[in-house]
This record gives sequence, structure tokens and C-alpha cells, in this order.
Amino acid sequence: MTTLLELQGIEKSFSGINVLKSVDLTIRAGRVVALAGENGAGKSTLMKIISGIYQRDAGTVFYKGHEVEFTNARESMDAGIGIIHQELNLLPDLSVAENIYLGREPTKLGKIQWDVVQRESKKYLAQLKQDIDPTTPLGKLSIAQQQMVEIAKALSLNAEVIIMDEPTDALTDIETAILFEVVDELRAQGKGLVFISHRLGEIFQMCDDIAILRDGQMVHQGAVADISEDDLIRHMVGRELSDQYPFVPAEPGDVRIEVDKLTARGAKEISFTANAGEVVGFAGLVGAGRTELAKAIFGANPIRGGSVKIDGQEISLKSPQDGVKAKIGYVTEDRKQEGLVQSQSLGSNMSLTGLDRFCNTLGIVNKTSEAVTISEYIEAFAIKTRDASTIISNLSGGNQQKVSIAKSLVPEPEVLILDEPTRGVDVGAKREIYTLINKLKAEGLCILLISSDMPELLGISDRILVLSDGKLTGSFDRDEATQENIMRCAVAGQTNG
Repeated sequence: MTTLLELQGIEKSFSGINVLKSVDLTIRAGRVVALAGENGAGKSTLMKIISGIYQRDAGTVFYKGHEVEFTNARESMDAGIGIIHQELNLLPDLSVAENIYLGREPTKLGKIQWDVVQRESKKYLAQLKQDIDPTTPLGKLSIAQQQMVEIAKALSLNAEVIIMDEPTDALTDIETAILFEVVDELRAQGKGLVFISHRLGEIFQMCDDIAILRDGQMVHQGAVADISEDDLIRHMVGRELSDQYPFVPAEPGDVRIEVDKLTARGAKEISFTANAGEVVGFAGLVGAGRTELAKAIFGANPIRGGSVKIDGQEISLKSPQDGVKAKIGYVTEDRKQEGLVQSQSLGSNMSLTGLDRFCNTLGIVNKTSEAVTISEYIEAFAIKTRDASTIISNLSGGNQQKVSIAKSLVPEPEVLILDEPTRGVDVGAKREIYTLINKLKAEGLCILLISSDMPELLGISDRILVLSDGKLTGSFDRDEATQENIMRCAVAGQTNG
């Protein structure tokens, strides 16, 4: 079996903190190796060293039997190493085709061959079963479609080694199945693949080998067939972790939110109610209108018709500020572009929407009270950071997600909308978030949970509503909710009677 890439004794530190400690890893042709570990374990750092984004402090990298030193991402790309980033590495103002071939545009007599760029882009999108016009501005696509463009970009490199960092986080089950087919094709072609995922089922479904990092050290390597899910979790977190979806039955109070025939971009006359002390899940495929509905309720998507009532009082929602004032919290699915200010500190991000809570009558912020609250959330969410002054972009994706959720809670909302709250979050942190959801539910918070992770919806929700093409097509109590019933409504648009 041919070894494509071999890492020996890789070490990396940031600000005196050891992120990687003498890590070894082997990637072979025709094999998919899962790289598992909690957030902050060093997975993304290791992949950025392979792809030339970071420079290692110690250790050796061999590619196709030769020692290599990639000083930038272009060198690794030219050598045949492609990476699909967890955080989309795309430009929203450029077209789909321009993004796929950015910096690699084919030329003839000094002119870019745009017809070739668009034709080839269309070919790679078709391989992913995506009927997307290559001339479409990327910013007009959904997050899931943008993720497919990122994957198409990697395919266009015709790389020998392909690193997939959380590639399915924004994808539905159908799109994930398409990606699995593509991975099988790449494996058959003799490519070496690294697959990073917090969805343990995907690791067992599609990977041949597994390497597990914990606190920057490689604690296990071997065949996937030789490890159980319980052992995988134990290696990742260093302890036993039972009851992956800790559900606590609801004790619902009065109706907290009432949505009546709400119409907005992507949502068509949707009506539902949700009570205090209840988790209402929202299922549906990409384009079903779940995020559009959430943004309309929060005031970020203009309402064209219908109404929203909180505690029986109709509210005017013309901006996100109106949503915050109405005691509605919203955790966006796109933390990088919409949820967090990447250049600002953890503390500044966390308190951003709740500054009114810390201001006196003169509008002066009580810094002591603000700092105490930030510290409490850092501890409660087990956020891995040196302190609150850490720039948010320097945190791992999972820790950024924890900050995004905490940020929505600082203003003390009564209705909390969670749009893909565990995207990019490891199994241990997921359970912490589920436990937090149960705690908030017990305190009387009304939670609207949007998730493309079907086991998560089924495991945490008290009720599940299904959307299809912007319409409400199904409603299931917990006892009625099955994956088959939900998918039937999501795909066929059949209203549950």
C-alpha cells in the first residue's frame, strides 16, 4: 500500500502554548483516514501545517517519499494537496466559477479563458449533483450550496491528498450521501483522504483508518473496524461519556411565541406556537425556509405578511435590534460572517448584544459586571482560551460556536432560536450544549432548534415541525417523530394530518 504523506514528530506552539506534541500521522493511497478529537485537540492546526498555512516548529513531513517544506498554501496545492476548510474560504462577491478557479485561471495568450473556467466548474458541480449556474454570485447561495462549491474547488485541483475539515456540517442527509459517493470514487482512484468530522456515524460509515488527537497528542491510531464508538469517545475526551442525547421531558408553561401566517422571503404563511419550557425542532432540506423563518422572527428578514406575538403581545420586527428588545435571541448558522466579529476579542463578542444589561442610566458600561458575566459563561461553556482578551479568530471553530451561543444568552432572552447550534462542535462539547438546552428549558426558556442533524433533532426536541419549500408540511410530537415520517414531509411536502 503506497504511502502518500507521512508526518513524524510534528510540534507547534502558539504564544507559548503547545498545540501539537510530537504527532505522527500516515496517509495512504486509496484509504480514508478519520482525524478525530475534541475542539482544541489540534486537528485543524495539523491540517494547516500539511497544507502550508502554518509552519511547524519541529518534525518532518514526507510527501511521496521525499521530505518537503511547504512555506505557503500555494506550494502544497501545486504539489497535489487540497483542503476543504471548515470555515468557508470563498469570496461572496465573486461568481461560483471565479471562486473555484481563483488564482488558477487557465489562460491563452495572456487572457483568461472564461469559457473553460465556467465549463469545468459546471463539470465539478455536476459531479456533486449540484445544478448551480457557475456565473451566479457566490453570496446568493445558501451555506450548504457554498459548502458544495468549496468541495468542487478541491475536486478541481485533482489533488493526490485531499483534506476534508468538517465537510458535511452544512449539508443535509441527501447532500452528505452525495459526498460519500464522491469519496468512494476518489478512494477508488487511489487518492489519500483525511476526513475530520464530529459526526461519529460518518466516521464509521466512510473511513478506513482513524487517528485520534487529545490535547495535542496522538493517543490512538488504527483501523476503524477495530474500534467501537464508546472507545472512540473515551480516547477523545479521556473519560467515559454516556447518553449522547440527554433528554429531559418538558414541563411547558404558557404560550411564549405565536407565529401567525408569517410570510417573508423563503417563508410562506407559516403558523405555529411554542411554549415556555419547550424545545421545538425544525426539520427540512436545504432551501426549505428554516433559516429564513428564523431570521424573520428575529427581525433580520423583512416580514411581508402575518404576525409574531411574544407573551400574547404583537411585536414589530424591522431589525435584529427589535428582536433583541423583544427578548428574542438568535444563534446564526454562519458564525464567521454573521455571528462573530473575527477581529475582536472573545469578551467583546460575547457581550456585544447585551451591553444594555451592563449600562447605567448615563449609558456607561459597568466593566466589572461585564467581565464577571463573561467569565461565568467561559466557565459554564468550558471555552478553551487563555482569557477573555483572546481574539475570536484564534479560537477553534467549536469554541467560537460556544461564544456565539453565549452571546445570544447575555441579553437574557425569553425565546432562543438555535440555528445549527452544534455545527463544528465535538461530541463532548455537544453534550455540554444539550445539557445547557435542558437547563434553559427547565428555567422556562422557549427554544426553537433548527438542525440538519436528524439524531440531534429526534434526541433533543419535544416537538418537531417540518418545512418544505417555505411551507409548514408536518408537525410531530416526540412519540410520533421518526426519521421516515420527517423525511416524507420534507421531501414530498405531504402535510401530516
